[in-house]
Amino acid sequence: MSTEPGLGTGPEADDEGTTAGGTAGAGDLTAGPAGASGSPDPGAGVPPAAGAGDSPDSGAGHSPEAGASGPPVAEGGEPDGVDGASGVREETASGSSEAGGAGAAEAPQRSEAEAELAAQRVERERIERRRAERRGPVESGTKLSGKAADLLAAIRAVEGGEKPATTVFAAPDPAPRPAAPAPEAVRRPQPAPAAAAPATETIATVRRILAEGGAPESLAPQVAAALGEGSDTLLREDPWQLLRVAGVRPDQADGFARALLGAECGPDDERRGRAVTGWLLEQAALAGHTALEMPALTAALAQRAVPDPEAAVQDAIAEGEALVFQDALDPGAPEPEDGEEERPVRVLVALERYALAEESLADGLARLVNSLAKDASERWEAVAATASGGAAELVRAVAGHGLVLHTGGEAARAEPAALLTAARTAGLRACAVTHTSEGHRRLAAALEEGDGGEGAVGTVAGLLSGAEGPGRDADGALDLDLLIVLDAPQLDVEGAAMLVEALPDGARLVLSGDPAVLWSAGPGRVFADLLAARVCPQIASRTPDPGPLGELVSGIGIGELTQVEAPGKELVIVPVRDAGEAVHRTVQLVADSVPRVIGVPAGQTVVITPGHGGAAGTRALNTALKERLNPGPGRFGGFDPGDRIAYSPAPGRTVPGQVVTADADGLHLSCAGVPVVVPKERVEQSVRQGWALTAHQAAGSRWPAAVVVLPGDAAPNLSRPWVYTAFSRAERHLSVVHGVEQALPKAVAETLPKPRTTRLPLLLKTQVPAAG
Repeated sequence: MSTEPGLGTGPEADDEGTTAGGTAGAGDLTAGPAGASGSPDPGAGVPPAAGAGDSPDSGAGHSPEAGASGPPVAEGGEPDGVDGASGVREETASGSSEAGGAGAAEAPQRSEAEAELAAQRVERERIERRRAERRGPVESGTKLSGKAADLLAAIRAVEGGEKPATTVFAAPDPAPRPAAPAPEAVRRPQPAPAAAAPATETIATVRRILAEGGAPESLAPQVAAALGEGSDTLLREDPWQLLRVAGVRPDQADGFARALLGAECGPDDERRGRAVTGWLLEQAALAGHTALEMPALTAALAQRAVPDPEAAVQDAIAEGEALVFQDALDPGAPEPEDGEEERPVRVLVALERYALAEESLADGLARLVNSLAKDASERWEAVAATASGGAAELVRAVAGHGLVLHTGGEAARAEPAALLTAARTAGLRACAVTHTSEGHRRLAAALEEGDGGEGAVGTVAGLLSGAEGPGRDADGALDLDLLIVLDAPQLDVEGAAMLVEALPDGARLVLSGDPAVLWSAGPGRVFADLLAARVCPQIASRTPDPGPLGELVSGIGIGELTQVEAPGKELVIVPVRDAGEAVHRTVQLVADSVPRVIGVPAGQTVVITPGHGGAAGTRALNTALKERLNPGPGRFGGFDPGDRIAYSPAPGRTVPGQVVTADADGLHLSCAGVPVVVPKERVEQSVRQGWALTAHQAAGSRWPAAVVVLPGDAAPNLSRPWVYTAFSRAERHLSVVHGVEQALPKAVAETLPKPRTTRLPLLLKTQVPAAG
């Protein structure tokens, strides 16, 4: 039972599950078996509570929140508890409403509950074994053992988004850095050509090399795709190139190299040093960094038994596998005169793709700021004259600037929507895009009838692919005068660079979003860096999110977990003792309590938890929820028609959907009403059960109800941005399956996002000095 102030079962809640000032009735979310007052829910001692909740990963193997390709980000804590009084329903783990019937003895009821939980655990294990047997024909490498099996399992875990990258980097050291060779001239990233499928002969050769080195032969297509043309020769000459395949660890690559090279293999091999350097930079990108400071990188190399870390980094730079930069710690300081000490700098090392994307983004933003067309001012002034209310300030800022930042919560989305309407009404070519298809739906609903015409609303992915939006002009640029990007905190550096590069000179760009949510799953923190750089106007919305949930989330945003009045059961707290009970109660909430009491169907309720592994992670929750809501043999590679799924078409992107059927072409899905066919060989890597999601996967979308699951061992993974993101996914009702006690308010109050090392703020300050 929680002892957190306002979350316990003290005077705020009585023995019948009532809150102060109210009595549990037939419509209340009270606990207890059939026959208990106001509770038709089955089970003794396991109260059904309405709501949608957030469940951190629990148990051994619990990992911090990460998307299919997203980095773990620590989020904050909160000093005050969410009170069970004042209309906020609290479901207790004790009390007569949870007992079997009137006058039933308390001890026998607890024993019955424990027996039921034990039966649930046995059932989950049975389901896992049965599903593993059914997936046999779809999976490859199932007969492997030893190191080969471990290697295949590691790769599958990363490809499926189940295993985030381990953070191996120290916090940035603010002390001055020694000078390093100047970086080479800035090179603009070019669009990558479509990758051709590896030749059959190449895959066959790679398969033989993998078998010779004791690695799973089934990895041959992935190795060939990662290494490209001549991959068989490259792998033979440099076995550590296996580290380019996602999921492979240095110790596994070392074993592969020893099998191929024999006595020639050693920790001081320069090939190993280069490969481990590249691997560490990739791990940093998965954790959100676009670059690493040199001391952090060399320290990580030393931890991985590289004898001369500095030489390994220099070797990687010389081979073009990494870039080095010297960034002044004080870019505004004057150049030193003769005899004066050099300005202090920090030395950064980055992979080329992220370094060039960051520089391209800064260049593009500077171009938009400096290419503002003077002859368009009159048209924009006319647009500004028609604006009113909260959108007026935003419209006036856009009228005079090429780049504008807009911040606010869910209700503030009405202001960019009003800007889009005003611009299109004035005859300007304007478009707004969101992070998810569900966000697209909400934005379209916010527009007045007739304003969501062709090309007016889309998603970032759809706009970049050409499937949505206004199309391109003769020069290949987007045919736009104004682009509004909502959910801007979800933009990673590569996606943002592609968007900005696609805009024509003279176009205006508005980036809008809630700065309190989790940062992007991919590398960079574009929106936060732009806010910190202060190189353009920043318009903060004064429109608060309404209702008890809006009040709760607003408090979390400033580090306060406040008590809120919830007369309509908008918020329910469900205390739990362990992860098994958390899973059981979550299933009851989604399948029974929320539909019955709140009126939200199970298909419109999302379950959110911090990680994929553990006894209450997404895997355990998805197994239990599927068994209750859509049981079946899993004949389509573990899936059945009607299953809710999370589809990852690209790293960092998660699209909710539903299984329709399967045939020789692959698994047929319906994602936001759009048919999608996933080839059979890609199902295992890109499709997972989606009854439960992580907060990163849920970012950018909202549901009528949300259940956030927080078992006790989730406490280390909580932070303010994580709690804010998870709790703000609910539109009408939020249930919190709560087992972390005081760790929740502490995280909201004290735990801020883990820092990310990026170069964008400095690049912006040097390239857009007058834009503020």
